[in-house]
Amino acid sequence: MSKNLKATLRYAATAPSGEQIEKIKSVLCGKFGVSASDIEVEIREDSSIGGGFIVSCGNFEYDWSDAGRAKQLRSELINTRSDDTDPGRIISMFSQKVEDFDTSVGNREVGFVDWVGDGIANVTGIEHAFYGEIIEFEDGTRGMAQDIREDHIGCILFGNDAGIRQGTRAVRTYKEAGIPVGEAFIGRVVDALGMPLDGLGDIKESGYRSVEGRAPGIIERQSVNEPLQTGILSIDTMFPIGRGQRELIIGDRQTGKTSIALDTIINQKGKDVICIYVAIGQKASTVAKLVQTLKKTGAMDYTIVVSSTAADMAPLQYIAPYSGTALAEYFMLQGKAVLVVYDDLSKHAVAYRAISLLLERPPGREAYPGDVFYLHSRLLERSSKLSSELGGGSITALPIIETQAGDVSSYIPTNVISITDGQIFLESDLFFEGMRPAVNVGLSVSRVGSAAQTKAMKKAAGSIRVDLAQYREMAVFTQFSSDLDETTKNQLRHGNVLMELLKQPLEHPLSMHQQVIILVAAGSGRLDMVPVPKVRECKEKLLKFFESEHADICGELERSGEMSDQLKRRILDAVDSFMEDEKE
Repeated sequence: MSKNLKATLRYAATAPSGEQIEKIKSVLCGKFGVSASDIEVEIREDSSIGGGFIVSCGNFEYDWSDAGRAKQLRSELINTRSDDTDPGRIISMFSQKVEDFDTSVGNREVGFVDWVGDGIANVTGIEHAFYGEIIEFEDGTRGMAQDIREDHIGCILFGNDAGIRQGTRAVRTYKEAGIPVGEAFIGRVVDALGMPLDGLGDIKESGYRSVEGRAPGIIERQSVNEPLQTGILSIDTMFPIGRGQRELIIGDRQTGKTSIALDTIINQKGKDVICIYVAIGQKASTVAKLVQTLKKTGAMDYTIVVSSTAADMAPLQYIAPYSGTALAEYFMLQGKAVLVVYDDLSKHAVAYRAISLLLERPPGREAYPGDVFYLHSRLLERSSKLSSELGGGSITALPIIETQAGDVSSYIPTNVISITDGQIFLESDLFFEGMRPAVNVGLSVSRVGSAAQTKAMKKAAGSIRVDLAQYREMAVFTQFSSDLDETTKNQLRHGNVLMELLKQPLEHPLSMHQQVIILVAAGSGRLDMVPVPKVRECKEKLLKFFESEHADICGELERSGEMSDQLKRRILDAVDSFMEDEKE
């Protein structure tokens, strides 16, 4: 049975000869599997293509035009970057690029926009696009194939849709959505597509990585065994985080979630850890303030900020955490340790919900689509510690989730809790009582536990969590009692001192040896007689005393990461000496 095909041939100045038309027909015959007699070619003049001609048949387009060649060459030259500043060598390099340039004319699948709005475009005519493929529109705007259906594909747009109308041409690029990566990104602020936002000029990329990468398999990983110190006493002692772990920070708004992540980044100074902070749906002023803090503390020297603010369209907010992870994977595969903060995934889920509803996907619980769990699981599963054979690099993830009135049982919080290796729950009541960071000891947990602690920290932390739990229980039962026995009074006094020691000001992370010294002193009861209002002052003086008078102890703790009974005895003797001096 014959199959009639209609093809359109557009030319600029000179109409093609009969021989040329026959050659074009033979190309179409090979592509569509029909005979030359079944192809009908309509010829028309189009001065906009500059020269040459363009053949359109069905949803495929073959471009032999001057305009098409110029566009391809321009794209090649833009993507050719060089650090060389010698004009002669630069001209030679570009000349070589032009000589070697070969146009690709075949199999460009073309469609047309059927509907556009709110960062979404529905395209008909493209039948073979794959999920995550970049689709290029007539005005240069790019989008990503997000929803593939029988009659159309739904694209999320990575730019303004003002230049896109119904009927606008859309072309497949056969490339997966990705982001440029490289060492030059360190210290920079970029958007979700890797473009600089800090006004410091272009960034020289070293490669290109897909935003949707495959998570390492079980064989490619090793167990988490190396600590990633946050510098926050309450976390490093009771809920330690290891390199390659995913620890959720969860709590109501304005309870200090970002502050914990920020202090953790600041504490990585000198520890050979690259930090990536992904801001999703934050106010631009909030991100600017955070960048200033990182610069002030010197943390920007090893940090990349990926910013997709509340002013950005939902597609850019959706892609931001995947872009941040692609950057992190570049460094992890070089054997480096990377810390990624996603602030926050609640807003990320909202952006995805907005996209899904516009793409007309059926809404489920709380209007989120059914695949919202997969949204975060495929993101966080990419965080791991690679095996030694693969270089031993790691990505540690600190996702942040905002709760409503402390409700950790709602849809998105329960999803992310089940994906991660533990959570740090920040409680509003504790925050308003002045307990900052406001970590709830009962609901917080680290599923990696002491495997992510140094031996010295493990030994020093001892029974602090049990002591605090007993104190809280005792405090509830004794608040209405006036006649207390001496043991109960001592237990309450010890608990009060511990609670005060766990309070920590912003941007003041503690080193490992400082935490061990505080824990040994508190655990032995040496600080129990200090009045609660003076505990913080006493702690500061004690640490200064050790830095000046017993630097050898501090050095030994940092070097070995272990605490022998003899070293513990020396610490306690030094604490006794300090307390004697304080009494005088």
